Amino acid sequence: MKPQTRSYYESAVQRTIERIVAGLDEALDLDLLARDACLSPFHFHRVFRGMVGETPLELSRRLRLERAAWQLVANGRSVTEVAFDAGYETHEAFTRAFRSSYSTSPTGFRQRRHPRIELAATCGVHFEASGRVPAFMPRDTGGQAMQVEIKTMPELRVAAVRHVGPYNQIPQAFERLGAIVGPNAWPGAVMLAIYHDDPDAVPQDQLRSDASVVLPDGVRLPDGLVEQRLPAGRYACALHVGPYEQLGDAWARFMGEWLPASEHRVGDGPSYEIYLNDPRRTPREELRTEMYIPIA
Repeated sequence: MKPQTRSYYESAVQRTIERIVAGLDEALDLDLLARDACLSPFHFHRVFRGMVGETPLELSRRLRLERAAWQLVANGRSVTEVAFDAGYETHEAFTRAFRSSYSTSPTGFRQRRHPRIELAATCGVHFEASGRVPAFMPRDTGGQAMQVEIKTMPELRVAAVRHVGPYNQIPQAFERLGAIVGPNAWPGAVMLAIYHDDPDAVPQDQLRSDASVVLPDGVRLPDGLVEQRLPAGRYACALHVGPYEQLGDAWARFMGEWLPASEHRVGDGPSYEIYLNDPRRTPREELRTEMYIPIA
């Protein structure tokens, strides 16, 4: 696709996304969206889905669900009111959809100490209470915007707390890890998360991940933690700079775009991420996380 043609489509899709965000409570008129994009409905639907990774309707539903998650933790509105705002006619239908995406009921989500409202999306567009709409990340970039290098990593001995459920809810496991390690932390402790399952193949409520800390040789395994060994070998490493809430999007681009466009194949062993700075002392926009995929 020529650069000027690609730019035309990107601008048309961006305008459509902004219209969807501005009218979350309105029924989508796909014919009107197509006319505004100066495309036929047939071509509009395919261009939009190809570049965004979701249809306009799927994008709208996800954003309404993220808004509902935000409303659950930001104010005291009843679950029924939040459900109606999200476009669901019954409390039960909303609860089913919410549980499918967040692996807990709306009431359970409201009680979480570290709720994350963002559902992974390669386009990088999420609900924001301010109404801001960021520039979307086109799905067909091949991951070109990512900083990726191939590294040879040593074997890592880690102490872990298992988390079962959506990957973006792993902060709960890190909280348990911190309660165990905190009083006895060793100098230079490196925190990392390990991911064992494919979120496109395993139900959200069955995904396995581990909140972990690198355990130096000679350091005793703290009670309550499980020891694991991450194998040595070659890994593709991508650097993500920004809030942890955007890591799901970064992983989706890394695995779904960069990897297929590269000459590499995934090797044995889990993927993991290493946190390079302390979130307690670092602005969210400056957080640095390395993502690792084993390479055959």
